[in-house]
Amino acid sequence: MSGVHVAIVGAGIVGCLIAREVAARRPEASIVVLDRNQVGCGASLRSAGTHIPRGTTQRFRRMTENSQDYYATLKRDLPQLPIRALPMTVVADARHERTILERYLPASTPVRTDTLPCPLTTLPDRCAAWRISGGHHADVHGVTRALAARLRPHVAFREGVEVTAVDPARTGVTLRLSTGERLTADRLVLAPGPWTGHPAWSALTGDLGIRVKKIVALHLDAPTGPDDGAVVFQDHDAFLLPLHDHGHWLYSYVCPQWDVDPDTVDRGLTPRDVAEATANLHACAPRLTQRPGSARVFCDAYGPQGEPLIAGVADTARVVFAGAGSGFGYRLAPAIAHEAADRLCQD
Repeated sequence: MSGVHVAIVGAGIVGCLIAREVAARRPEASIVVLDRNQVGCGASLRSAGTHIPRGTTQRFRRMTENSQDYYATLKRDLPQLPIRALPMTVVADARHERTILERYLPASTPVRTDTLPCPLTTLPDRCAAWRISGGHHADVHGVTRALAARLRPHVAFREGVEVTAVDPARTGVTLRLSTGERLTADRLVLAPGPWTGHPAWSALTGDLGIRVKKIVALHLDAPTGPDDGAVVFQDHDAFLLPLHDHGHWLYSYVCPQWDVDPDTVDRGLTPRDVAEATANLHACAPRLTQRPGSARVFCDAYGPQGEPLIAGVADTARVVFAGAGSGFGYRLAPAIAHEAADRLCQD
């Protein structure tokens, strides 16, 4: 792969980490990252930025552990990055203790009901709580832009430039750009976040089995304390996150709306969103039910097995799709970048 030119479409956390990984492995390679927006201003801007050290499958746990080690090293090397260790408590049916111990990477410790984290005062019926370690929260937009700033001496960034068509050939891949230019690359990575159906590459990728789901995360006007941590509601696939820098809590839950267009969902809460989110919040933290006042609304891409997808497309090793983080794009971004770089650097 000596001297190869790599084009990466998507300047979010995944795209920037792929660029970082390829540049580290092949410092002689010419790399360009393209985005129709600015660096970190797509899904990375809306991300909750929560690293929860768990995984439902062996591959998921391996990717989570890989990413956790990566972020720990990154924070040690770049202490100014907006990544903050975060205490975490898992709440679940007491009968599910074995599942908790299997899915969460560090050892889990039972929590007494008189030491429950804010904003919980009591546990739901038949539930228990466990303390876990290794979690953190990040300003994903800030992390992405900081990484891009350090990459710029070695990687070219083309912001505000849309890829309008992709034409693979035996000797390379040609990208037609909104500026009227044509860019030819030896290798192409598609890291589009939830924009998986973009016409520039949808015909190229075919049906990868990816589905796009709406995401609604409530902003709760309850004050946070300096020692407050996240609360994960395992049985509801939801969590409460203290946004210390903003002075309020975020409540993330599983929104049931699938197959949405990311260019149409970012228009604010609908009555349906409010009803679904409030009912879900009431089941987990009823004392906060009257607190919703705002939210972030966007979407995530999910892989066919509910896991990230890193795959060659168009019957050529020259084009790699990397993404479909399945709701865990930030958490698994380093592992996704490693797998994508493995494919790019195998020649």
